[in-house]
Amino acid sequence: MTENRPTDPLMRPVENGIELPVIVLPRSSRNAIIGLQENSLKIKISKPPVDGQANIACCRLLAKLFNLAPSNVTVIRGHSNRRKILRCEGITLKQAQEVLRPYNQI
Repeated sequence: MTENRPTDPLMRPVENGIELPVIVLPRSSRNAIIGLQENSLKIKISKPPVDGQANIACCRLLAKLFNLAPSNVTVIRGHSNRRKILRCEGITLKQAQEVLRPYNQI
């Protein structure tokens, strides 16, 4: 078993990037990454889930986390649901695992 095994079910490599399941908590007091829960990355977003505002804020937060352009992070599934699948282009699975390693402790 490898050291990265806990994050393996979390992300899925795709062409030019990864797909990442997230759980979004809109209307929070601030934008923050809480940690891992139920094989998803749990995120707090201050924006409401109106007119896609929470989705945009979620994509921007992950783009900042992974040091990507905001246009490289998109919601591909779950646009009107708290559970979403985001595609992050321009990052490898290994790079994403390194960035998310601190959140595995939660």
